[in-house]
Amino acid sequence: MKSIEELRAIKEKNMGTVVSRTEKGVPTINVHMGTCGIAAGAREVLTAIMDEIKVRNLEQIHVLQSGCPGMCINEPMLTITIPGEKPYMYVKVTPDNAKNIVLRHLINNQPIQEWLLNLSN
Repeated sequence: MKSIEELRAIKEKNMGTVVSRTEKGVPTINVHMGTCGIAAGAREVLTAIMDEIKVRNLEQIHVLQSGCPGMCINEPMLTITIPGEKPYMYVKVTPDNAKNIVLRHLINNQPIQEWLLNLSN
């Protein structure tokens, strides 16, 4: 992605699958898109997630964008929220990792522990 026009085109293309943060009851992927996240590759992560959702025809997964969660060293970051479960925050996400997160975590219900934020360190 090289320009704001490309970002706008991606947004327009995917607008139907992005929902309000107030919608509840469905799994949600929140891609943190602060300037630090964007500089670290969050746009490419968002694109990979949207592509994977489309390829797998996953209509019940919603994708949101938010600002920086305050841990810039861990960007790109995304948060998975599944109703009734604690949120999972993935760190240093690559586009390939993002596709695996959709498959393993959201489809197979197997969070990828080694990619999750570990607050005990």
